[in-house]
Amino acid sequence: MFSINPSSGEPIYRQLTGQIKRMVAGGQLKAGDELPSVRELASQYAVNPMTISKAYSLLEAEGVLERQRGKLMTVATQASPAQTEHSRLQQLLPQLEQLAMAARQLQLPKKRVLTALCELFERMSDTTPKR
Repeated sequence: MFSINPSSGEPIYRQLTGQIKRMVAGGQLKAGDELPSVRELASQYAVNPMTISKAYSLLEAEGVLERQRGKLMTVATQASPAQTEHSRLQQLLPQLEQLAMAARQLQLPKKRVLTALCELFERMSDTTPKR
């Protein structure tokens, strides 16, 4: 469900919060959908349960998730429904800017970078489970 990269420079809890926010914004997670338990995610990705708990708590404080005693965390009923394509694209701009800067620093041609991105996109869509 998630893609956690422990060797990334970004903390794991931020990777998780960002992915959940994007999945809510994109409509992959809808109000009332249950998320895996802290223990289940920690075990699946071999991370400290406190890391998962921190991510869930931050999302709860932001109103993205809600906790009901004795139940799994769920997407909050007041969480933003699927956003427009334009607003979802705006969320990607920081990563796209980093990609463009890195490509220029490596002196890679724009066409080659776009081709590589398209190939990666295809590979990922072939392995992404459909909901």
